[in-house]
Amino acid sequence: MMMWSKLRKSLLVVCFLIYLTFLLYLLFFSHYRQAVKGNVGYNIIPFESILSYLSNFDKFSIYVLTDNFFGNILAFIPFGFLLPTIWTKVRAFIKILALSCCCSLSIELAQFLFQVGAFDVDDIILNTVGGGVGFSLYLLIKKGF
Repeated sequence: MMMWSKLRKSLLVVCFLIYLTFLLYLLFFSHYRQAVKGNVGYNIIPFESILSYLSNFDKFSIYVLTDNFFGNILAFIPFGFLLPTIWTKVRAFIKILALSCCCSLSIELAQFLFQVGAFDVDDIILNTVGGGVGFSLYLLIKKGF
């Protein structure tokens, strides 16, 4: 039983590292990021981008899953789900939200500094929501088992 527990945790750590590597690739090195390199912008008004997106939303498509709104939420669901499975000290909703927010803020600042994207406070909000959704899924699955 002990060996299975260690193997399971090791696999979850590997999954988390693969997720972080993929996330960093998408956020800093992907073709899209290289296409916007040098464009520096920012939004420091909370909910400005979110409300603009919602007011212009016309229909659901596969693009909606990968765009700025849902893409930011989906990007951080694994963060909120995997982190508490490998680190018992963060098995609290507020801790996951704080870590999601801090991680997202770091990413936004780095994108702005390295000029591979705009700093948008709404991205931080949406990423934090994604972390919360991931943690909620973690809790649901934990209760099921």
